[in-house]
Amino acid sequence: MSTPTEPDPAKLVIGLYTGDKTLFEPIHRELVGRYGEIDTVSDWMAFDRTDYYEKEMGKSLFRRMMSFGPLIRQEDLADIKRVTNDIEARYTVDGRRTVNIDPGYMLLSRFILATGKDFSHRIYVGKGIYADLTLIYKKGVYHTLPWTYPDYAEPGMTSYLLSVRSRYASEFKSM
Repeated sequence: MSTPTEPDPAKLVIGLYTGDKTLFEPIHRELVGRYGEIDTVSDWMAFDRTDYYEKEMGKSLFRRMMSFGPLIRQEDLADIKRVTNDIEARYTVDGRRTVNIDPGYMLLSRFILATGKDFSHRIYVGKGIYADLTLIYKKGVYHTLPWTYPDYAEPGMTSYLLSVRSRYASEFKSM
């Protein structure tokens, strides 16, 4: 028989992509106000999924990733996704988003993204939100899955996530 235990705390990671880089600062301030200090921020990365978002957000999109210092409870992912959806809605112009905010969390073994879209590999976590197992960490590298978004498989992204994982591992060991 398995014995229920408390899940490990997770490292909050949020991706923001937009065609308007000036939106980063006000959104950054709001996220810090809600989730605490940001401890890592990536450089701006070109965003490859523009076909999907082109009609709504335009062709030239860029992504910036950030991780937060305070660890979170895994069960908070649904609430965090709903907050980021609300922030996106406030930056909507003429019914079109100007920014997309993707929250997720990292554990030592995996990286999870939150989504409002159901699919066979996604697990419902409440409040209309699903957890998407995006990457698996094994033998020093992140491994993609058949459904991993291509931009999360890019070397720049996995390199950034490995640096966040290293920081998280240190924080986790010191608990």
